[in-house]
Amino acid sequence: MSSSAIWMFGLALAYTLLLIVMSQIAKKKAQAGEDFFVGGRKFSRWTVAFCITGLFSGSTYIAILELSYLTGISALWYGVAELTHVLIIALVLIGPFRKRMMVTISGLIGDKYGRAAKGIAGGITAITFPMWSVATALAFASCINAITGMDMLLSVVLTAALMYVFLSAGGMWSVAMTQTANFFVFMIMFAVAIYAIAINPGFDAVATLLTTDVKYGSLTSVGLQTILAWFGTFLINVLLAQAAFQMALSCKTADEGRKGLLIASGFNVIFIAMGVLVGAAAAIAMPGNARGLVAVPKYLMETLPAPMVGLFTLGIWACALGWGAPCQFSGATSLGRDVGSAIWPNASDAKLVKLTRLSLLALTCLMIMFGYLRSEQAAWWNIFAWTARNGATFAPMVAALFWSVATPRGALTALIAGCGAGLVWNWLGGWAVNSFYLKIHPVWVAMAANIIGMCIVSLAEKGWEFIRPSGGLLVLRNVAVMLALALSVALAAAGTWFYQTGLWGMTAFLAVLCAWVALIFSTERQKTTTI
Repeated sequence: MSSSAIWMFGLALAYTLLLIVMSQIAKKKAQAGEDFFVGGRKFSRWTVAFCITGLFSGSTYIAILELSYLTGISALWYGVAELTHVLIIALVLIGPFRKRMMVTISGLIGDKYGRAAKGIAGGITAITFPMWSVATALAFASCINAITGMDMLLSVVLTAALMYVFLSAGGMWSVAMTQTANFFVFMIMFAVAIYAIAINPGFDAVATLLTTDVKYGSLTSVGLQTILAWFGTFLINVLLAQAAFQMALSCKTADEGRKGLLIASGFNVIFIAMGVLVGAAAAIAMPGNARGLVAVPKYLMETLPAPMVGLFTLGIWACALGWGAPCQFSGATSLGRDVGSAIWPNASDAKLVKLTRLSLLALTCLMIMFGYLRSEQAAWWNIFAWTARNGATFAPMVAALFWSVATPRGALTALIAGCGAGLVWNWLGGWAVNSFYLKIHPVWVAMAANIIGMCIVSLAEKGWEFIRPSGGLLVLRNVAVMLALALSVALAAAGTWFYQTGLWGMTAFLAVLCAWVALIFSTERQKTTTI
């Protein structure tokens, strides 16, 4: 084993042992149900900031690192899309959701539409979170593979086991302590990266690549369809960011949560810039590799002494934990708390906590299986997870907040139709990561089926009526109608262009969404009167 490998394993093990000790401290704070699931709603703005930074900025850094190695500066759009997503949550949603004392999206759907909807939404949500976890766990596993030559599957098993050990003890308090520690590890990783770039290839060389090279200097080399898909996915996901909500809504007050999210947005800019710089530096020093996440540690091994390589890979491990740990915990919450309470409606908090700990073990095993099935394409798991979870829960979540006409049968139909349509579209496309059936991303098909299924079944049931909104709602209704018509006309008149550019699916979904928004403002549940 090389000296770099020894340092990597030694630091990762020492750091994980520290987290395990911290999780045992957290365990004392997480005895009651609310303490375990949402930290007793006692988090300060800085705790929220560190949690959200670890969740989104760490995963963004890994994604941009990989993308910038392959495509250059255009990778920053992924970070800008994610930053926009966090700002909307901070400025629009944190207040209303904190008032509802929400824990999970699937729980909110179940509270509105009943136990069956809660069970299905919780089950789908739980299965998809390990897909997101494995995407970043594979980043650290790739470092293990590149530095030691260890089998990729064994690397994933080791990563998943380390993640499980400390998470199972203290619930949300373990997540908070982990994310706080991760933040300082991130800063060390960036210091190492800056030093490495200064030595090889030098900041002037990186600047030259990013300003003069045709591919690496273009803001659109990653592809317009991909950039729009990032923005579309993150914007749509604003209402469905369960792991982020679970951490942010653990705040003392809505104002504390909002300030924490805004602080995290500022930190995110640093992660975006560093991801682009490190990826570009590796492209200069170690060109021709198919995977940036393998090329970067090899570049660092050629440039830095072993202890510094170990510190950088410790940062990658922190990124994997920062995203994977909250995702695993939030998925386990949906499975243990929501599915558990759907099956046993009278279950005590203690039983739900126990079920959640067991669910965490089950989802860890599931994450390992996902890594085994498709370890060479981490990005594919993100696509599959977005499609399955968003395709199932988008319409029920929006309806639970804004549309009184929606019915439990409509919600169940939406859950099944959306998830099912996404699976079928992925199958028709051969489960590909970057070439979709008819050039339409599966998430647009899934979410359109989700909305249409909800509307057809809910409107088929009695008890609703058309209304004429007034004031600002009338303006919003009319704007939605005009947008739906304009998008439909554009598709009809320039369908070939939309198809060739890969924008047909997203445009069609937006037309369906605008039509639904207009319907929401034009209908309501009939009011019952008593004599």
